[in-house]
Amino acid sequence: MNHHIHIGVAVGVEDGLVVPVIKFADSESLHSINTMVRDFAVRAKSKKLRPDEIEGSTFTISNLGMFGINEFTSIINQPNSAILSVGSIRKKPVVIDDKITIGNTMKLTLACDHRTIDGVTGSLFLQTLKGYLENPVTILV
Repeated sequence: MNHHIHIGVAVGVEDGLVVPVIKFADSESLHSINTMVRDFAVRAKSKKLRPDEIEGSTFTISNLGMFGINEFTSIINQPNSAILSVGSIRKKPVVIDDKITIGNTMKLTLACDHRTIDGVTGSLFLQTLKGYLENPVTILV
């Protein structure tokens, strides 16, 4: 069992896809993770990642939303326990306080390897993530 979180971030490159890994992401700040992701993306596109920077992930995030894809299901890359698929943000009618208004919506899909994560744990993760996305200030608390 792995006691740390090493997040793979799928990056589209000219030849396909590469997944650089943020090691020990559970001990990094959001600012630090943001900086690392940007650096990895630039270096991935220029083929400057080292082999040790693309191995050891335990969880991967794939964002096809940036290409306008609304929803998709990713395939888990072993030995990862799960992969989160992030769709595009779309404006849709939503109900807030019994009133219809225009709101931003986004579809997330979580694929879990049930040998390491059961469906309830995956559901609780998505529920927590939904709360953070709807109320970002709670991430800082």
